[in-house]
Amino acid sequence: MGVIFDSSEIISIERNREQAINIIAGREDAPFGISVVTVAELLHGVERADSEARRLRRQAFVEKVIELFPVYSFDTAVARIYARIWASLAKKGLTVGAHDMIIAATAISLDFTVITSNQRDFEKIEGLRLEKR
Repeated sequence: MGVIFDSSEIISIERNREQAINIIAGREDAPFGISVVTVAELLHGVERADSEARRLRRQAFVEKVIELFPVYSFDTAVARIYARIWASLAKKGLTVGAHDMIIAATAISLDFTVITSNQRDFEKIEGLRLEKR
């Protein structure tokens, strides 16, 4: 079974690189990846850096992440799942951020698990396999 990393988990790995080893242990043959929206969120963090040195460090890290992990697009199949998630949550009077819904829809479309350090919104999404860190 594959894994989609949420942005919060990628940021957590940036701060503690050994955490990646723990996540991968026992799953060396599993596919890992990120949603295209995670790329946008990470690049947003680069653009918001408060110093040139921090911006360059973040940029280098994000470029390495993009190089290492497949980036899964927001295509029509993902859009259909996204629409179902959005409608289901709306019927229940619940809200989840659009980015988190895209990440969840991407994972569901691939039959992957989402690994996140911020599970609060993801827990609201039915049918999503979630691994909390």
